[in-house]
Amino acid sequence: MAIIFIAAWLIGFYSGNFLSYDINGAFKGDVITLHKNIATTIIFLIVIRIFWRYTNPIPALPDSMSPQMKFLAHAGHLALYFMLLALPITGCLYSWSAGHPAPVLYLFNLPTLISENPAITAIVKPLHIWLSWAAGLLIIGHILAALKHHFIDRDHVLDSMTKQAKSGR
Repeated sequence: MAIIFIAAWLIGFYSGNFLSYDINGAFKGDVITLHKNIATTIIFLIVIRIFWRYTNPIPALPDSMSPQMKFLAHAGHLALYFMLLALPITGCLYSWSAGHPAPVLYLFNLPTLISENPAITAIVKPLHIWLSWAAGLLIIGHILAALKHHFIDRDHVLDSMTKQAKSGR
């Protein structure tokens, strides 16, 4: 799921910051459509992931971690789950309120839950953008924390994240 989330984030970041409808009109539309098709898939995957998370135990954090670090790790994970839900939801609301569909893997569109409404777009668009920046910072923090565990602490947190601990690699 991380790869899908990062791909959707990078494509959204690229289309939002480097493409202009004035210069790249049709291409920007295609890139945004790709972003939507990937991002809406996350809604389904996160529901499955949350179910999996609550029915399967997570690996324990190392005893060497301080209580403050354990708290930060749990808070970071909750924030990532929040972003995995909030970004696709605000993205769909943004798309619908702007009068566009929310496509899923080029197979079908999610049912439109709100009609075109510029007032809602004016609220949801900046919220979606702000959340995407916050998610980007969380992703960077998560990657840096994993690398710290691997290269500085030399514990098995990164291995447990990549499932290498279970496979014995």
